[in-house]
Amino acid sequence: MTSYEEKYLRPTEIIDWKDAEVLCLARNLAADRDNPAATARNCFHWVRDTIDHSGDCRHEQVTCCASEVLRHKTGWCFAKSHLLAALLRANSIPAGFCYQRLRRDDGTGFSLHGLNAVLLPDFGWYRMDSRGNKPGVNARFTPPVEQLAWPVTAPGEKDFTQVLPDPLPVVIQYLQSCSSLKEAVTNLPDSEVLTS
Repeated sequence: MTSYEEKYLRPTEIIDWKDAEVLCLARNLAADRDNPAATARNCFHWVRDTIDHSGDCRHEQVTCCASEVLRHKTGWCFAKSHLLAALLRANSIPAGFCYQRLRRDDGTGFSLHGLNAVLLPDFGWYRMDSRGNKPGVNARFTPPVEQLAWPVTAPGEKDFTQVLPDPLPVVIQYLQSCSSLKEAVTNLPDSEVLTS
């Protein structure tokens, strides 16, 4: 393992994969220790389909670190990506963070959208989006073909393909400072500082 890969495996305060419940779930989702893609697929499907997207389900609880997301079974796209990264890292699969800048549904501007990238032996870095499917959203795990929740099509939208080892500070600040659904909806983070 290279020092480069180690950055994408380490536990942090937010990606707290050494938490007992996170570790237990990660072990249960490990389809085959010799098949990282199968384990990654299981982790992706579990987070996408089991953890409610807070905005879709109108949950008041705002979660941030992986263990919180697992405990409360809810999270914004960013928080869901924290749990997915934790499950992957707990299974010794390098995982990082990617972002898109998308037009807000209400047309009042832009906000960031968080997703993951996983380093798969046969494919390299592969982006996946566990925010949760709904009518008009059909994110899938189909390496090497990427199928994210949102296409980047509107003027001003951006697809940041850089794979970061840690979530953006603006995202962490957002999740940790919001205490209600209303606050979370009205203060969605935006950033133009990333390079595409």
